[in-house]
Amino acid sequence: MNSGDSDMQCKSSPRYLVIQLARFGDLLQTKRLLRSLQGDGEVHLLVDDSLKSLARIVYPGVEVHGIAAHGTHGPDILARVHEELAGIMELDFHRVYNLNFSGLSFALAGMFPCSTVRGYRSHRGQRLIDSWPGQIMRWTRARALTGLNLVDVWGLYAEQPALPERVNPDAVPRGGGIGVVMAGQNARRSLPAAMLAPLVQAAAGRVGRGPIHLLGSGSERRAARELAALLPASLRGEVRDLVGRTGWQELHDTVGGLDLLVSPDTGTMHLAAHLGVPVLAFFLSSAWCHETGPYGRGHLVLQATRECAPCLETAPCPHDVACRSVFGDPSVLRHVSGHTSRELAPGCAVMTSGFDELGLTFTVVAGTDPEFGRRRAFRAMAAAYAGLPMRSDAEFLPEETWMQERDWMLPQTLRGRAHD
Repeated sequence: MNSGDSDMQCKSSPRYLVIQLARFGDLLQTKRLLRSLQGDGEVHLLVDDSLKSLARIVYPGVEVHGIAAHGTHGPDILARVHEELAGIMELDFHRVYNLNFSGLSFALAGMFPCSTVRGYRSHRGQRLIDSWPGQIMRWTRARALTGLNLVDVWGLYAEQPALPERVNPDAVPRGGGIGVVMAGQNARRSLPAAMLAPLVQAAAGRVGRGPIHLLGSGSERRAARELAALLPASLRGEVRDLVGRTGWQELHDTVGGLDLLVSPDTGTMHLAAHLGVPVLAFFLSSAWCHETGPYGRGHLVLQATRECAPCLETAPCPHDVACRSVFGDPSVLRHVSGHTSRELAPGCAVMTSGFDELGLTFTVVAGTDPEFGRRRAFRAMAAAYAGLPMRSDAEFLPEETWMQERDWMLPQTLRGRAHD
């Protein structure tokens, strides 16, 4: 091949931009989309400045750009953003995937031709939402009955989505002991030290070796000290308190060597799944494993299953976070330690991760999942809508309102409008 042929091939390769301005965990959950696009062309990723270095660690081969999306205010912000976007605006993109519903994201979308943008777009000042994210918004009104993992929600934006089982490696112990994430961003979805300590002790019995690494931000140092003090003397000497002491590279390297990560729904949990490290996660309050559970085979989730689950994160809890108490039940602790012969207390289900044709699934291995049948029917419908063949004998339920007239009357496709 001569240089002219090579130049022609480079010019014909599509160039993609993914705009992901959300948090640490969301960055990791963009992986299926990025992997799908990398198989077809050159991929660029726009993130908040605080996540640039992490994005470059976890996504080699992706061109990472940063913008002051969070925590920056004042009259200089417009000039700063304009300067940061200068390099991006010099490039021609075949597709721009705008993944976030926010004023800034809509404004950024308006900088590109409307026909190239997927997800959330702006045209002559009007905000437009593609049919796929619009459907997701509607389906989340019945979260207990539906549930698509966010990795798959974003991954299915791609015209040729990567197979779900090829996104993250299967989880296997790495020999470095246990990691414990002290808390998530929302306090209601985390456990206090007095309740977390017995879970850590049970997890240590399950793994049977190695140190216990405490992970988290600097604001959780007091909770880390409380947790260490509550552990039995035989484990206290194994504690390695790394809370507030790890940068992105140190966190990546530490998590990548663990046998098991114990965590609520956090970005570190998604980092472990990205690296193929087994996760034992506890999901309560508004956290729902069918939406944001660890992606890949080999993970376990303790899911709170009260009738009110999953609740709305922004609404006050009228039950004083009663779903939290089940995680201290002896039957739950026995299951965490690996002794699974006895029944599980009501209000909790142990779920194991796996895949179907649509993406990640969680199947109950202890406890009950009364909505399994309806969720299975929903996934069959969602797969059909996404154009994915699914081997399923689940039937559509006639009383469901998952689809509306406008979904088939108006000219549109899964990933955009039919006329684009």
